[in-house]
Amino acid sequence: MSAEERNVAHEVPNTAQSTATPAGAGKSAGAGSTPAPPRSKRKVVFGVIAIVVAAILIYFGVPEAMKILNTVSTDDAYVNGHVTFVAARVPGQVTTVWVDDNDRVKKGSVLVQLDKEPYQIQVDLKKAALDTAKAQLLATHDSVRGQIAQTRSNRYKLQHAIESVDNQIALLRANVAALETKKAQLTRAKSDYDRALELQKTAGAIAPQEVDQRREAFSVGNAQVAQALEAVYQVRVGLGLPAKPEKGGDLKQVPPDLDQNYSTVREALANLLTTAAPLGVFPQSYSASPKEVIAEFYRRDPTGNLDRIYAQLIKDSPDIKLAQAKLEGAQSDLDQAKLNLRYCDVVADIDGVITRRNVNPGNNVQAGEGLMAIRSLTEIWVDANYKETQLGNLRIGQRADLEVDMYGSHKTFHGTITGFTMGTGSTLALLPAQNATGNFIKVVQRLPVRIDFTDYDPNKDPLFIGLSVVPHVWIKEPPADVPNAGKMLRPLMSDLPVGQLPESLPVPSPGSPPTSGPPLKTRAQMESQPQGAEPKTGNQAGSVP
Repeated sequence: MSAEERNVAHEVPNTAQSTATPAGAGKSAGAGSTPAPPRSKRKVVFGVIAIVVAAILIYFGVPEAMKILNTVSTDDAYVNGHVTFVAARVPGQVTTVWVDDNDRVKKGSVLVQLDKEPYQIQVDLKKAALDTAKAQLLATHDSVRGQIAQTRSNRYKLQHAIESVDNQIALLRANVAALETKKAQLTRAKSDYDRALELQKTAGAIAPQEVDQRREAFSVGNAQVAQALEAVYQVRVGLGLPAKPEKGGDLKQVPPDLDQNYSTVREALANLLTTAAPLGVFPQSYSASPKEVIAEFYRRDPTGNLDRIYAQLIKDSPDIKLAQAKLEGAQSDLDQAKLNLRYCDVVADIDGVITRRNVNPGNNVQAGEGLMAIRSLTEIWVDANYKETQLGNLRIGQRADLEVDMYGSHKTFHGTITGFTMGTGSTLALLPAQNATGNFIKVVQRLPVRIDFTDYDPNKDPLFIGLSVVPHVWIKEPPADVPNAGKMLRPLMSDLPVGQLPESLPVPSPGSPPTSGPPLKTRAQMESQPQGAEPKTGNQAGSVP
């Protein structure tokens, strides 16, 4: 039935009613019926209804109008959050999976357990290796102490060798003195014998027996002189000197440093250096004399205290350092084995909800293989994709009302703008748009704006990743007191660790062979060189080869 037909149908009863009214007018009047209500009362009712409707419109319409005039909104916004992928750190067979999808976990909770038996065996092996290294260190300490004792023994042997040379020199001088005595006695015996020969010419002046005795004394004196001379020669030869001095020199004359350069002294010094070498003791020069070597050794301590010197030698001994390095290596291996054993318990790194579980008991997993993911419940935000024409009034720190479709209009979340993505959605896509073509059509771009929640409690009103959100950013209110409030870029992260860059490129050492190509330059030289300038090499004209 059309609207016109309905109007006609309503008009017909009204006409009949109006026609019948005059016929019964006298009867009704005669019967004394009640009068109709006054028209003023009807106006009051209509006025009250109008006022109520106006109040409702003002109550609900004015806030909406204020929001439209003072906010910037978009319906292209979604809840986003961090996701942590859980992976095995060591290979092994899964024995237990404690969680399933949508389970809520806390940081540090065990999610998956691997077979620990192989790693426990490795821990036991590394403990045994550590005990062996400790025993080797103790044995090395004892060996080094034995080397020090041997070094001290050789030090005394060197001293004994020097003293032996000094004794030989003293013996040489004593033998020379004895030779001089024998020569004096020979001179006297010769004089007595000569006088006896003169007296023998006179008959009866001297007895023949006395002449024979003086002859015998003279012969004995010659033999004693020869014997004393041979004894001197023997000592000189034993000292490494010629038996007879050149050009008739003094028999007792020896080099002043003979006790430092004698063969037995040098041999004793070599034995001393041989036993001292494992202790890390080396002379500055292998041609140094024993006195210089010993003096250099005593200078290791300011007061020349041998106990402190030997204690420092034990501490700095290469063998002990090697044993300590092996001990530290064994300790590191044990720590690594314990760490691998602890990695058999795969734990949650953050608080959140389990998603994407793809592991079951009995599976063999490899190190780095993903097992599941954890979505954070607290570290979530809203990515609002505003049009580029809406970004002019948006700044960091501005307040935003967030309406989530899941909760409708009865729940409004609050947040603050914390940053702008450095690139529109099209430029960050997997296949960016190529606009350098002839058929370009301009499309309004959208830039993701991050809005962090300020009153979010996942225990009361949880939000899920991907939910649709309608944010309303209050652009006419002053921004909140946050770093770089009122700007579009976040502050520089000055507290991050910064690696050191080399000040210059490596330069060959003077003794290294020449390399092909231009010489290496420092960074400052490369920055100061004009762009496009050719570097000069040693093969160009005018250069020195």
